[in-house]
Amino acid sequence: MKYLGLILADQLTPSLASLRTLNPQRDVLLMAEVAEEATYVAHHVQKIALLFSAMRHFAEELRRAGWTVIYRPLDAPDNDYSLLDVVRRTLQEQQCSGLMLTRCGEYRLQTAMDNQWSATLGVPVSVFEDDRFICPPADFARWAAGRKQLRMEYFYRDMRRKTGLLMDGDKPVGGQWNFDADNRAAYKGEIPVPAPLSFTRDAIDEEVLTLVSTRFAGPDKRHPGQLQPFRWATTREQALTALQHFIQYRLAHFGRYQDAMVSHNSLGERADFMFHSLLSPYLNCGLLTPLEVCKAAEAAYYHGQAPLAAVEGFIRQIIGWREYVRGIYWAFMPEYAGRNSQHNERALPWFYWSGKTQMHCMRECFRTTFANAYAHHIQRLMVTGNFALLAGIRPQEICDWYLAVYADAYDWVELPNTLGMMMHADGGLLGSKPYCASGSYIARQSDYCGHCRYNVKTSEQPDSCPFNSLYWHFLIRHRDSFARNPRMAMMYRSYDRMAPAKQQAILARAEHCLIHLETL
Repeated sequence: MKYLGLILADQLTPSLASLRTLNPQRDVLLMAEVAEEATYVAHHVQKIALLFSAMRHFAEELRRAGWTVIYRPLDAPDNDYSLLDVVRRTLQEQQCSGLMLTRCGEYRLQTAMDNQWSATLGVPVSVFEDDRFICPPADFARWAAGRKQLRMEYFYRDMRRKTGLLMDGDKPVGGQWNFDADNRAAYKGEIPVPAPLSFTRDAIDEEVLTLVSTRFAGPDKRHPGQLQPFRWATTREQALTALQHFIQYRLAHFGRYQDAMVSHNSLGERADFMFHSLLSPYLNCGLLTPLEVCKAAEAAYYHGQAPLAAVEGFIRQIIGWREYVRGIYWAFMPEYAGRNSQHNERALPWFYWSGKTQMHCMRECFRTTFANAYAHHIQRLMVTGNFALLAGIRPQEICDWYLAVYADAYDWVELPNTLGMMMHADGGLLGSKPYCASGSYIARQSDYCGHCRYNVKTSEQPDSCPFNSLYWHFLIRHRDSFARNPRMAMMYRSYDRMAPAKQQAILARAEHCLIHLETL
């Protein structure tokens, strides 16, 4: 039998499970740039360019390895609109008797593959588990079964034991599992920030950039972001260079400054990236694998190149948080996507798409988002995400926004992070408390507030930072839900000690902000 192997845009890995089963002397591979998948949300133009170029480079790599690859570029005159249509036509043209693929990263598409594709296509469809991940969904389900709370910390410890990363026998290296308390410093210029890495563009890159510029970029298109400067790696060789660059120049200071934020007018383009790795787009599309990245960081610790707190914090993000949110996704979909435990119904403000707001912290995060298809995790969680939480934005709208604007955003990773961690809309499944904060947190972790027209030191004045009054408004309108949470009791005690007149003034300021949300 001759099989067709379907390789998706987030499966650009030579060791992919389905590739290990298929036979290059007999079978045919299909890769396609499909209009439906590129446009079902308004993906950032750099995200589209990254994936199309990485796909085309990977197809060439597969051909050099001896595979027959059918590649359907977006601009081909006979390209089909949907992925299913492309697969159907290719099966017929190549006279294949079956379809093989690796589990994809989106419930919507995977459910269709499992339940509809075989009958529609008229051939068997074999789906292999994606073993690039450390914890298969079935293993996560067994771990979660019977637990009252699914706390990431305990899951992470099991992943450390499973992988052996930073382990000394059955004990963690350094005597403790988590060094997060050492990783919360604000950046005051103590260490020079490295310049961002960029790559020389080849003919494939240039061809894709022209295509994206024509089809998706520009004010008359609905896709956000600017296409240049385009710095992303589009080949595995370049992605490995990006990994080496992070290990050599950034990892040592990543931990200490991973929560720090700096304005562009203070550091220029270096402020957008600080000491972060920028490896998540490559992990999520398959140019790099989780274990090779973690082992490189671990080796840096053992070779004295980076402190334990930095390395542990980095590894925790990958084998802990990344694997954990994927487990949550597959365990609770599709019901999870519709959760809205706080009954939020406010529309997403237009400035999330335009970037135009008087709040300097928000404006900075929008600027780097649209310029780079990237913002680091604190900018996402504690600025743009925190604002959506405090303002009571409809979870599905903010989820769609995060899925669209970031190069590393795929449904399996974006949805739990946004709906669960940011919006606390899953009823506390993912987090024991909402990640809510006033402007004081932003002032402590950044220089943003010094460049803003709003006053971060007050809550009730006409020029008070909107985060401050909205923070208290959020706590009071959800008091029945959170007042008994031991991690939030102190905040309610602080509010109760305020004079009634001040309480009323704060809430009035918050109501004004909510009514005039679009003009903040």
